[in-house]
Amino acid sequence: MSEVSEKFPKAKRVLQRGHFRRAYETGRKVQARYFTAFVLANGDAQSRLGITATRKMGNAVARNRARRLVREVFRKNQRLVPSGIDIIINVKSALAEVAYKDLESDFISFLERTSKQ
Repeated sequence: MSEVSEKFPKAKRVLQRGHFRRAYETGRKVQARYFTAFVLANGDAQSRLGITATRKMGNAVARNRARRLVREVFRKNQRLVPSGIDIIINVKSALAEVAYKDLESDFISFLERTSKQ
C-alpha cells in the first residue's frame, strides 16, 4: 500500500524575493476575507505557494500559526489549484482568530474566483 506524502516540499514553495516581487508587480491581485492573494503564471508544471505575514498581524506565534494554516489549506486542496501558477498569500490580521474550516472555505472560494478569470 503506497502512502500519500504529507510533506510540503521546497519545489512547491516560492522562496526567492524576486519571485515575490514579480508576483506583486505583474500578478493579478485577488482579495479574500482572510488574505490578499497575488496570482501569476510561473511556466512550470506545478503550482507554488508563497506566504507573507507581517508584524501588524501579531506576535511570532500568531504569524507562524497563520503560515501553518495557509500551508495546510493549500496542501489539502492542491487538486483544486490550477497547475503552473504562483500564489502569494499576504495574511490579514483576521486570520489570527480564524478556524481551519473557515479559512479553507475562503481559500476554495478564492480558487473558484481565480479559475473563472
